[in-house]
Amino acid sequence: MPAYNKVTLVGNLTRDIELRYTPNGKAVTEVGVAINERVKTGDTYKEQTVFVDVTFWGRTAEVAAQYLKKGDATMIEGRLAFEQWQKDGQKRSKVSVTCEKLVLLGAKAPANADAEHELAGAGGDSGF
Repeated sequence: MPAYNKVTLVGNLTRDIELRYTPNGKAVTEVGVAINERVKTGDTYKEQTVFVDVTFWGRTAEVAAQYLKKGDATMIEGRLAFEQWQKDGQKRSKVSVTCEKLVLLGAKAPANADAEHELAGAGGDSGF
């Protein structure tokens, strides 16, 4: 059976980006994204927030670190990733998103056209 693993998120960064590099020199950063949604219950609407961890790799991580900060709106296209580990003898797991395409919605605009071109091609660089 064919599989399809694609997700699109529109939300706001929950913290500033801290860019780091792997021992091989590849840029990587992880950040939280808050997605707000209005859910109708009865006659009223209630605000509901979902928090998702997102990982950026390579040039996408560098662009995100350069142009995004806590609170900025962004659209992220990517794929779901499943992680497992042990902490204090307990098995832990989480689902996160690996970014493949980044769209800056509320960030400062690039100072020149060359930077704008770089933003358009910033996606698709994963660490795998």
